[in-house]
Formats: sequence, structure tokens, C-alpha cells
Amino acid sequence: MSDPIVVLIVDDEAPARAIVREYLADYPQFVVAAECANGYEAVKAVGEHRPDLIFLDIQMPKLDGFEVLDLLETKPQVVFVTAYDEYAIRAFQVHAIDYLLKPFTAARFAEVVAHAEEMVRRREGDARESVASVTASIRRPLQRIAFRDGATIDVVPVQRIDYIEAQDDYVHVWSRGQRYVKQQTLGDLEALLDATRFIRVHRSYIVNLESLSRVEPYAKDSRVALLKDGTRIPVSRAGYERLKGLL
Repeated sequence: MSDPIVVLIVDDEAPARAIVREYLADYPQFVVAAECANGYEAVKAVGEHRPDLIFLDIQMPKLDGFEVLDLLETKPQVVFVTAYDEYAIRAFQVHAIDYLLKPFTAARFAEVVAHAEEMVRRREGDARESVASVTASIRRPLQRIAFRDGATIDVVPVQRIDYIEAQDDYVHVWSRGQRYVKQQTLGDLEALLDATRFIRVHRSYIVNLESLSRVEPYAKDSRVALLKDGTRIPVSRAGYERLKGLL
């Protein structure tokens, strides 16, 4: 007999959570470990229950579904739940496990459940796959970035970011003098940001153009970006060419 599939239901609307739970009642192989009304609860519940599958709403206040996934250390299988066609279509195009477009029928739910069970069973005993590529393809550019430090979660709007510095496989994001740390490469984060606003001026630095005061010569064939708060950022030749195209 197969092990039960542990499920988390995440939606900020109680009726929507109730519908998923009601439909799941017809499938005893799925066990609902918890329901979450927001992204903060979801991040905590994943750590506590280690679910195999999440039914995850996309449009939620404070933390949306994509930000929840980004903060998870262990990545379960995910079924996106959304009322917006554009999210469902893009999720399908990048081979997300599946999606439910609100309002959905029992027949559609049965299709998703069958697919979800197949995917979970196929990967039992294996390392969970990251859904980062799915979330990156669905939602660009970023409007805010979520950071997790223990039990603390901070959400920073990208317009408040001054610059980003690479530190190995981490990035240090500086916003109004405050530093936030995230385990992500600079290149991966760059791909998610608005390229007309955030410029890679150096292999280790991205600068928000709105925080830039001026670019000055520094030494032979080198320059430095001076930010409005006085921070000085090295600028490579390639970075300077990018800046010239936008300034």
C-alpha cells in the first residue's frame, strides 16, 4: 500500500480552501495536513509538515504564491490555483505540475489530482525538484523580493533597492541603508529584474538607475558609480557600455 500524499492548501479566501478540501475528500490517498490563509502561514506550515503537494493560490496579499515558493527551503510539488488565465497558460507552457483555473469543476479537479499523484509517486525517495524555473518564467519582472531570516520574513519593493552585491551563491541587497541576504546568484536575480531599471555594472554588482548620482573616472580605463547615498560601486567596461545606452 502506498504512503499517503501529504497536502497543504493555501488560499487567502476561506471558501476557496473549503472547495479544494471538499473535492480532496473523495481521494483518500491525499491527506490534508493544514490550511493556510496567507503566504506567511504557508512558509511556516511547509517547514512543519513537509508536504508532498501544495494547492497554492497565486494572488494573495503580503506574500503571493511565487514569493512563497521562493522562500521554501524544501520544494514540494505544486498545483497553482488562480483566477487569472495568463498565469495558468504560462504555468502550462513551462511544464508546471498543473494548475486549476477558478472556478473549476469536479472533472477538472479529478484530472489535476490524477496528474499530481503520478508526479508525486514518481519522485518518492528522490530529492524534490526546484520550481524556481517555473516561477521565473511565469512572473517577470519582479515587483518585490522576499527575504527569510529564521522566522522573520521581509518583503522589499524593488523600487526601494539601491544596489545588489554578489557574495558567492548569495546576494546582498541594499535598500535605504539596510542589508538583506538571499541565497541566489546575481545572474539569476538579474534575469528577474526590470532591465531598464537595474543595470549590471560589474560582475559583482547591479545598480538601480534611480539611485545613481553619476559615474566618475577612477583609474586608467576604469570608472566608479557614485550613488545618491554616497556609496561607490566599481563599473566595468561592459557595465559602462550598458549604462551609456540607458543614461
